Amino acid sequence: MGQDKQLHGISLEAVVQKRTLDQALNAKEFAVLAGISYSAARKWFRRPGFPVVSGVVFWQDFVQWRKDQASLTLGKPAHSNNEVTNVPPVKLQFPERAARILRQATS
Repeated sequence: MGQDKQLHGISLEAVVQKRTLDQALNAKEFAVLAGISYSAARKWFRRPGFPVVSGVVFWQDFVQWRKDQASLTLGKPAHSNNEVTNVPPVKLQFPERAARILRQATS
C-alpha cells in the first residue's frame, strides 16, 4: 500500500503474523491485510454488522462476516443448514485477492 499515506510504515509481514496468531487488527493493519485503502477500511469499520470490537477486528470474524454477506447476496440465510429451493446456481467471480481470501477461509 505504498501510495496510501495513512498506511505508510505498516508492515505486511507483521500484519500477516498477527493474523496467523489470531490477534486483533486495527483499521490500518486490516486495510493492509485486506488490500484496501485506509479510507475504505474505516468505512467498513462503521458498517452495521461489521465485526469490529472497540476499534479492532479479528481476521476470522471478518472472514465469517464476508461469508455471511455472500450468503445474503445469494438469497440464502446466514448460518443455515436448510437448502434454498428454486434458486438457480450462481457462479460468482471474485477478484483474485478476494478469491484467495475465501479459499483460505474455507480450508
